[in-house]
Amino acid sequence: MSKFFKVLKKVILYTFSILLLLSIAAYTYLYVLPKGPEITENSTISVGIDSFVIYAYKNSERKSIKVWTYKPENWKDKDKIVFVMHGGGRNADDYLNAWVELADKNKLLIIAPEFENKFSKYTTNDYQEGNLFTFFGTKNPKSEWAFSVVENIFDHIKSVNNLTNEQYDIFGHSAGGQFVHRMVMLMPESRIGTAIAANSGFYTLPDGNLEFPYGIKNTETDLQKAYQKRLIILLGELDNDPSLGTFRTTDLAMEQGAHRLERGTTFFNANEELKNKNNWAFNWGIDTVENVGHDYEKMSENAVEWITNYP
Repeated sequence: MSKFFKVLKKVILYTFSILLLLSIAAYTYLYVLPKGPEITENSTISVGIDSFVIYAYKNSERKSIKVWTYKPENWKDKDKIVFVMHGGGRNADDYLNAWVELADKNKLLIIAPEFENKFSKYTTNDYQEGNLFTFFGTKNPKSEWAFSVVENIFDHIKSVNNLTNEQYDIFGHSAGGQFVHRMVMLMPESRIGTAIAANSGFYTLPDGNLEFPYGIKNTETDLQKAYQKRLIILLGELDNDPSLGTFRTTDLAMEQGAHRLERGTTFFNANEELKNKNNWAFNWGIDTVENVGHDYEKMSENAVEWITNYP
């Protein structure tokens, strides 16, 4: 019997050692080694489709990010700037293309960051959950939140192009919609004018008893301040098929609703109920687009009205 326990002890020790080494290797690869495309030289944004690469964080060269842009010929300083946040496919160029005609028609400078990740099929914490926490559950500094990257890109654009714009608008669809509503909730000090979260797969509810990303436990959320931002929850009337795209089916996600349309309504109602309870100002809205499902192109066409019809 003693021999058995000795063998068992060795097996446990070896297994633990291997897991520890794998964890260290994974952490080093994900959070220590430099990643991303090669940095480009600073230059003004060209008319038409363009792109540039900058460091994602202001005080670190550990991560770079590619940013796609589209600038209409008639766009000028103080015309609207719109960030377009891609879905789970991380296909920023496709999302940019969906906004080209809209940009020309409405004089919009489109900025589409590409949150590239080789493991995007297996992890969501780095993008749509804001990079508040590492894959291992430890907290990241606010300077490395994905939301902060958007603010850094805005600063870069203003500086290099000598722009005087004081705010930008932001649209996100699916995973991008998750990104947008969480950015409003968790970083209300951002310079967002109008935020549009379209067809999100699931939401962060204003519930301090639920762990993030399902609730706001262990975050420093200032909902009273977040409610003063202009956020539109944009839903497709036909986005009621959970088989489309990546759809989270955990117990906590399913409690929000059986499909995206229902979950968006659940999220908005929960926040409206909280603001009523506290008698807070509330600048959020909800809109359902008729005869549209989980389609980022058609949702973009409807989102632009919320952007152009507001100062």
